[in-house]
Amino acid sequence: MASTALPPPNHHAHFPAFAGPTGLLAALSMVRGRDDVARLAADLTEVGAGDQVIDVGCGPGAAAREAARRGAVVTGVDPAAVMLRVARRLTRRTASITWVEGRAERLAQPDDSATVVWSLAAVHHWADVGAGVAEARRVLRPGGRLLVTERLVRAGAEGLSSHGWIEPQAESFAIACRDAGFVDVVVEEHRPGGTAVLAVRALAP
Repeated sequence: MASTALPPPNHHAHFPAFAGPTGLLAALSMVRGRDDVARLAADLTEVGAGDQVIDVGCGPGAAAREAARRGAVVTGVDPAAVMLRVARRLTRRTASITWVEGRAERLAQPDDSATVVWSLAAVHHWADVGAGVAEARRVLRPGGRLLVTERLVRAGAEGLSSHGWIEPQAESFAIACRDAGFVDVVVEEHRPGGTAVLAVRALAP
């Protein structure tokens, strides 16, 4: 029997970039309500002093701030200038975070420069999953940790309710990680703050 192709994990790659007044409202709406997932990410990757974290699709920076609170040096990367403006405003006195405009598919960071790369609720917007995963592999040191999370959504959801993953999309991303050379790739479900989240974790060899 022929196998059924898994659905792509970047089903909202066509979604327009956040910009202008609407983008600012979106950024402000993301300032609160993201702390539970940020803590989950920091716990799952065991972030602490000595870590170099790249937060891909950082938005206004809740997870980056959590990593910095735990002693990490963080680079927040986002394609939307409006998101970075809000993030910078919230971290004016935090020297351990740098904000950079960029995309998952073409990170500015050098090879082997990070111990942790994570992307939280952002992969469903990536233009090219294979390129994004390859970039994560490039910038991670051997033994570095990759984490991706997405909200668990129901099959057939539309509009904002579809911004997340069903289980087969998490499996599709896990396959992309293995294809890129990551090891110990696992798919898990967590419930930070009571909201179901799918997580893919992997290690750079």
